[in-house]
Amino acid sequence: MNPAELLTALVATPSVSGDEARIADLVAGHAESWGARVHRQGHNVWFSVGSGPKRLLVNSHLDTVKPCAGWNTEPHEAVWKDDTLYGLGANDAKGCVTAMLLTAKALLEEGAPKGVECVFALTAEEETGGKGLGPLLSTLGPLDAAIVGEPTSLKPCTAQRGMLLLRCVAHGKSGHVAHAHTGNLDNAILKAARDIQAVSALRFPAHPLLGEARAQVTQVSGGLARNQVPDRCEFFVDLRTTPGMDHAKVAEDVGQALESEVVVHSARYLPKGTDASHPLVRAAVVASGQDTVGSSTTSDWAFLGDIPAVKAGPGDTLRSHQANEYLTRAELEAGLAFYRRLLHGYAGEVSRG
Repeated sequence: MNPAELLTALVATPSVSGDEARIADLVAGHAESWGARVHRQGHNVWFSVGSGPKRLLVNSHLDTVKPCAGWNTEPHEAVWKDDTLYGLGANDAKGCVTAMLLTAKALLEEGAPKGVECVFALTAEEETGGKGLGPLLSTLGPLDAAIVGEPTSLKPCTAQRGMLLLRCVAHGKSGHVAHAHTGNLDNAILKAARDIQAVSALRFPAHPLLGEARAQVTQVSGGLARNQVPDRCEFFVDLRTTPGMDHAKVAEDVGQALESEVVVHSARYLPKGTDASHPLVRAAVVASGQDTVGSSTTSDWAFLGDIPAVKAGPGDTLRSHQANEYLTRAELEAGLAFYRRLLHGYAGEVSRG
């Protein structure tokens, strides 16, 4: 099966997040037919190729978002037009999955890089942060480094933003609007408005690859009736953090800057960064022929703890989660060549110390 045929089969298999059973069966079946000893946990599929003191995770995700409006083709069909394949997941991230699977096939046939056990894990629910790579990590065992397959135009991404969500509640004193002039009432919406202005003025140190982090107010709700001074107004702050920003400390600082009560709504998507001197980064730069970049989007890298990682794969991140998602044949084939160079390059880097 050539790369285009495998990508076609994967894209033609619907796998909206949480419903990956069919595509997991398909992936596992191919890997088993190539001689891999395949393991399953839910809709997660993994297997190892080679052996050695170093264990390298090679990971991408099987799931997709739900199809949006505006498609010119059926989203769950794989439609080739010249050398371009259109279909949900073609870019994010079934091109990466295809290239990784065929890299594994080549290693099974030709032999794995010396001194490295390559742990291929094609996982579920990346788009929803569910029962995917995070819960699987303890089963996979110790890992020395990781490649996370996402569409980056094969640029080696060594820094990724995290996501900190804060729920802010402004408290006031309610009463009839007709009595507001007495000064005995406290309008919570006005207090929240002052805090929203304060949020827009917050500044954090810039990251060399990712730039500034800017807090954004994304939802506001308050007030019970048009003739009642509101005693409560709630708003959410979304801050896409950069490596070096501690979520707990940032939340504390924001709380001190606002009149409103501030609590952490979600902090599990941590910012990530890998030092440029790490062997995997050096190998990725050589394999891609491109400089390192930062990524504003989150991925399963967020759940890898302190494991050094590089995020890279065929496709363009700007096509993700949009109608008429696509991947070209040339991008797919370049992705396959890139992963093969990267795995062999990493083995060479670690052998040299």
